[in-house]
Amino acid sequence: MLSVAVSKGRLSDSFADLLESAGYACPVLKEPTRKLVVESPGAGLRFILAKPSDVPTYVEYGAADLGVVGKDTLVEADRRVAELLDLQYGRCVMVVAVPKAAGVTAVTDLDFNSRVATKYPHIARTYFQNQGIQADIIPLHGSIELGPIIGLADAIVDITETGRTLVENGLESIATVMDSSSRLVANRVSYKMKYLEIQRLVNALEGVLADEDH
Repeated sequence: MLSVAVSKGRLSDSFADLLESAGYACPVLKEPTRKLVVESPGAGLRFILAKPSDVPTYVEYGAADLGVVGKDTLVEADRRVAELLDLQYGRCVMVVAVPKAAGVTAVTDLDFNSRVATKYPHIARTYFQNQGIQADIIPLHGSIELGPIIGLADAIVDITETGRTLVENGLESIATVMDSSSRLVANRVSYKMKYLEIQRLVNALEGVLADEDH
């Protein structure tokens, strides 16, 4: 039985739909439960219900053979895992955003050592370094949009699907850091030891995704 770390919620529901279309029906993923580990014996899958930020860790250390995680979380975690497949759902964009009233239209317009609030300090720090910009990165875990509103930060780095939350909080995007979507990742040892089972699942998922593209 393959173990898969997933985060419970809308994205795991999408993964359950994808699995069903691929011939791996796992209704247990959509059922309300307080259990942290659930199984679908018929599909040969065991699910570890984890926080999104913990999924890459469980996979790297072999607690899970596979994991489903957003590309943004995967890059931020910087864990040694094998990225197998873009699952093509949970699409969003990571942006640099500033208060609309600030009159800043590009990251190069930010003042020296501007403060940038974000849930993604590793990605943000790397991005600004690559742009040759000195920035003071402030890690936050709550509503990042609050940073500029209360004067904590001059800009934010955060993900957005529609941009509506930014607009409602008087912010606007001035740069795209990266695109993100859900990815299937594997423990590197598991991928070698359980190659046939894992690749069979990957091939089935790829077939479904290819059909959806046409």
